Amino acid sequence: MLSQLSVKNLAVVEKLDLSFESGMSVITGETGAGKSILLQALNLALGHRSDATLVRHGKSKAEVSAAFDVFAQNKVQTYLKEQSLDEDGECILRRIIGSDGRSKAFVNGVNVPLSVMRNVGELLIDMHGQNEHQLLLRNEQQRELLDTYAQSAELCDALNHCVSEYNTVSNQIDELNNNQDLKQQQQELLQHQLQELEDAALNQNELDTIESDFKTSANASSLIEKATQVLNQLEHESGLNAQLLNASHTLEQALETDEKLAPVADLLNGAQVQTQETIYELNNYLSALSFDEQTVAELEARLSELHDLARKHNCQINELINAKDKVSAALDAIGGAGASLDKLQQQKESLAQQYHQQADTLSKLRAEKAELLSSLVTEAMQVLGMPGSAFKVDLAQKTEGVHYNGNESVDFLVKTNMGSDFKALKKVASGGELSRISLAISVVSSDSEYTPTLIFDEVDVGISGAVAEVVGQKLKQLSEHYQIICITHLAQVAAFGHQHLQVQKAQAKDGAQTTVKQLSDNQRIDEIARILGGSTITEKTRTAAEEMIKLSLKTIA
Repeated sequence: MLSQLSVKNLAVVEKLDLSFESGMSVITGETGAGKSILLQALNLALGHRSDATLVRHGKSKAEVSAAFDVFAQNKVQTYLKEQSLDEDGECILRRIIGSDGRSKAFVNGVNVPLSVMRNVGELLIDMHGQNEHQLLLRNEQQRELLDTYAQSAELCDALNHCVSEYNTVSNQIDELNNNQDLKQQQQELLQHQLQELEDAALNQNELDTIESDFKTSANASSLIEKATQVLNQLEHESGLNAQLLNASHTLEQALETDEKLAPVADLLNGAQVQTQETIYELNNYLSALSFDEQTVAELEARLSELHDLARKHNCQINELINAKDKVSAALDAIGGAGASLDKLQQQKESLAQQYHQQADTLSKLRAEKAELLSSLVTEAMQVLGMPGSAFKVDLAQKTEGVHYNGNESVDFLVKTNMGSDFKALKKVASGGELSRISLAISVVSSDSEYTPTLIFDEVDVGISGAVAEVVGQKLKQLSEHYQIICITHLAQVAAFGHQHLQVQKAQAKDGAQTTVKQLSDNQRIDEIARILGGSTITEKTRTAAEEMIKLSLKTIA
């Protein structure tokens, strides 16, 4: 539900902070006081189109923030989580409009595209007004409402899952049928590649070492020369090893005189041992190393062959076996295409049968509940001051085949006068009539999950007296399931509110200013008396207002 609305520098509003309660909130005020600015502010927070002219004169920007409690709204929380915008049961929509016409949108402090803000907004608030966009006018929303009313939403979801699988299988079949020539070419290429790789007699150990082996063999002559040179320097009669032995012997003699030389003697002995180990390893290296031009030539040819293969398969030499496995797997996949086609055809037929069974069940349930919904909404429309009107849920059959959401499209039709034809709800001309029709549908389907906050803007246009009282009753009845915000000019409707907000406009030095205040019980009586009798409140109108509020409480009780 909407819990807080803050507005700054928007048109005639300098600063406004409003708290909304659950139940039914009514908003009243003189004509031209600025009631519509509240709806404009909400629309901006819901991601609707902005206009630089809305920025208060002399200010650089306007700002609107709307806070919602979404703890119990699963749809809203799911969408916020999908967008990484969840905030522990709270949703804050913030919109900034600059005097240059640019705007920024934020959801829970995160800068988002307007489309995301609109998507969130449509899950939070449904506007029922003369010129407001209404979710109820969308055929998709009408279908969802019917399915929710009929308790067939889960069945529809299961059917859509079946349709999705059916379409996937159909696409796979089409791909197999349409690409046989291409697959034949691919098969021949893969067979050639596999044969080439198999003929190479790949060995992982060879692949890992061949480059280093070739480098060593190609440079064997130079390596032998350098290693021999070092060995001679170490092994010669006057070489390093002999010098270390003599030095070690001399130091051992000195050690007999001064034991402090022991660490130095240890180091020198260690150096001599390491030198001897080096001589041993060099001899082993030279005994294993030989220079053979034929061996070098063979390694070079083999390396060239492997380089060519690696280049063809866009990999390193040591990855060629893995490349071979991939080619083999791809070839197996193509080879099994024929068998797969038969299997896919069987799967498609099975899914089609499953779809038709589910669609038939869904169609029967929809038809039954569509008739009941039509009857109840028609009855409610009569009570709401629309005699001779009727409502009809039309189920039009789709073309033969497998369709998302079943075999029928859902369209809400109405006729507003006896003898007239049914028309689509979205084509109803009168805003007042449309608001009351929406109210009737909302009341009848109030047990269905819908947007948590409903706003009715002048739902009472063109009605008065007893009908107005019924509208008030229905709105309050609806507030048991939703948060209701109603802008009204009728005392009979305003009397049913749990919360009463009054809009006022006054002239200030820097221009007109609109303010909104929550009325106390006594102030509420005065406001309803003003609506009944005009600017001058008499004892008679005040008594009538007081009685009207008392009767509204008794009616609900």
